[in-house]
Amino acid sequence: MHQLRTGLRRQLLTVAIANACAATLFVAPAAFAQGTMTQEAENDETINTLPTVQVTGEYLRDASTEGTGSYTTDSMNTATRLGLSIRETPQSVSVISRQLIDDMQLESLTDVVNTTTGLTSTQQDSQRHVFSARGFEINNYQIDGVPTAWESGYSAGESQMDTILYDRIEVVRGASGLTSGAGDPSAAINLVRKKADSEEFTGHAAISAGSWDRHQGTVDISTPLNEAGTVRGRVVGSYLEEGSFVDSLENEKSVFYGTLAADITDNTLMNIGISHQRNRPTASTWGGLPVWFSNGERTDWSRSKTVGADWTRWDSEVTNYFVNLEHNFDSGASIYAAYSKNINQADLPLVYLSGSPDRQTGLGMGAFPAWYEFEREQDNIDIYGNLPFEFSGRDHEMTVGLMHNNQDFTSERRNALNVPSVGNFYAWDGSYPEPDWGQQTTNMRKETEQLGGYGALRLSLADPLTLILGSRITNWDIEGMKSNGDLFDFSHHQVVTPYAGLIYDINDVYSAYVSYTDIFNPQDAQDKNGNYLDPLEGKNYETGIKAEYFEGRLNAMLSVFRIDQDNLAQPDTGYLVPGTTNQASYAAEGTTSVGYEFEVSGAITDDWNLMFGWSQFQAEDADGSAVNTAQPRRTATLFTTYKLNELTLGGGFNWQSSNYTMVTNPLGNSEEVKQGSYALAQLMARYQMTPELSAQLNINNLFDEKYYTNSGAWFGQLAYGAPRSANLTLKYDF
Repeated sequence: MHQLRTGLRRQLLTVAIANACAATLFVAPAAFAQGTMTQEAENDETINTLPTVQVTGEYLRDASTEGTGSYTTDSMNTATRLGLSIRETPQSVSVISRQLIDDMQLESLTDVVNTTTGLTSTQQDSQRHVFSARGFEINNYQIDGVPTAWESGYSAGESQMDTILYDRIEVVRGASGLTSGAGDPSAAINLVRKKADSEEFTGHAAISAGSWDRHQGTVDISTPLNEAGTVRGRVVGSYLEEGSFVDSLENEKSVFYGTLAADITDNTLMNIGISHQRNRPTASTWGGLPVWFSNGERTDWSRSKTVGADWTRWDSEVTNYFVNLEHNFDSGASIYAAYSKNINQADLPLVYLSGSPDRQTGLGMGAFPAWYEFEREQDNIDIYGNLPFEFSGRDHEMTVGLMHNNQDFTSERRNALNVPSVGNFYAWDGSYPEPDWGQQTTNMRKETEQLGGYGALRLSLADPLTLILGSRITNWDIEGMKSNGDLFDFSHHQVVTPYAGLIYDINDVYSAYVSYTDIFNPQDAQDKNGNYLDPLEGKNYETGIKAEYFEGRLNAMLSVFRIDQDNLAQPDTGYLVPGTTNQASYAAEGTTSVGYEFEVSGAITDDWNLMFGWSQFQAEDADGSAVNTAQPRRTATLFTTYKLNELTLGGGFNWQSSNYTMVTNPLGNSEEVKQGSYALAQLMARYQMTPELSAQLNINNLFDEKYYTNSGAWFGQLAYGAPRSANLTLKYDF
């Protein structure tokens, strides 16, 4: 495997360098004639913005949302690395800005997902959530544009990542293989960090208190570190203690983020930093509540009912080191290099309760205690260059890049030496005794490596017409040991991922687009000859219309899409994989998802912000049967604020249609476990008491809706969503 990896690295590097050199030789004379770089700083007197140092070319836009008060952004590069505006990007995209995060008090990545158009989450237990879009699970993540990966089943704090670290969160729906590599055609989520960009000492401190004994303190300080302001620093910290509506469940969380920015030259910027988040929940749950009693009747538990024990926990630590380097040439070209190291660790002594209790006695539940330890270590590299050029009297742009990701994952396990009886589940209060534990053994290990070279070209064909073409070649390798002790080692090499988009500017406000994007997802199934099947291939066909109102302060889009996922492994009846007892498989047509999305986000007036989104899809397999039915087919989200002098009032809702899971009940019959449609309403009010001091009140689930966050999708068990809650925050700016 090492020789294959080394060979492909050389091949991809050679291709990337050759493409870059050829393009440079072709367009260099025109590109270098475009003039020199300019350093721009725009001041909007109507918006209270932080002083910043920006080194940027005229063709680039500042995408930062912090301090703008906006619900949108000027540009994003999650889809193509070309730094396009939302209107110029030929895909369905969303940006959750810093202002929206603060107004809604979106504390975790899960909160953001539940507020983003077309995205949903399913809760597995107290600390784990699965994210989905367009009928597929989301497994494509980026931090500052650098791809990273994790599996929701082996969570080490990822879905609980605190938003205090980020300026904004960008989402590209559909296939995103050009910049993400392997994954499903669902969506890509890019977490964009806050930057150390202030030339003055500035920041804020805040304290908050809320329902279930929630108490939190945060601080965010930026300062120049030399007189010229060419070296700047930023420190962000947060500490949280909170209870829960679930009995005995508590959490302690600490977050730290430190970053330095240095203008090495007038045209060269370096950012380095470290972030660390530590989650210490107690009485964590593993799984959910039983759906049925033993006689097949449905249960109706209190939302506070727990399946955790006093000693169970889902401790996790997430540490990230990073360095980013950006250089802008006088010609207008730029090069960007980023390296990050992610270390995720989890310590999980847990107990899983299974079965269905007797309706009268509460007896009949079984317990499975286990102690797991996870560690995931990732090294991620992304290097790309952008080159604007002129050809035939028109302005164009190209980008070429190289991406590498290496992930080592290990799961250790201790089995219980004794398993106390559950007893009467009605009386379960978390006092279940902790068992004695056996020796630690390796439960699973795997090493995954992905190397990709990519390029994209933006061609101005005519004044109203722009063509974007892109492609990626990827090598993907994995080796390790399954939980049953079986060893595995397989690869998918030289997988080509195309990208194409056509944008037609109808006028200065409206643009229409059509696009084709692609992504692949490796699978370990083998055919009757012992060959591994080709990866799942997700093909995303999309068309839509976008608009920029009020000079880009308000964005709107309507998109229609179709996704085809092919090469799905199916049992090849009557055949085994040679030399094994494993069922052989063949590749078949997979899921088809068809739907549309609509979103409006930004400022209607200087005092009125709005974010509204609607999505709808239908997903079926090759036989026409609905798939992934635990994902609601229709969702809507709305949040708006209006400023009245010192008082800002806001509110909104998240709505989703019904969803269901087919589960076998205690009587052996397949039964539908359904969550009906529901809406969760929110209110907020913020009062600016002085120029520095403000108070903000947020109320969630205003009408105290009782609903499931998991309706049987996780081993036929239930999880309830949070009741009505409130949080009051005092914030001081300095």
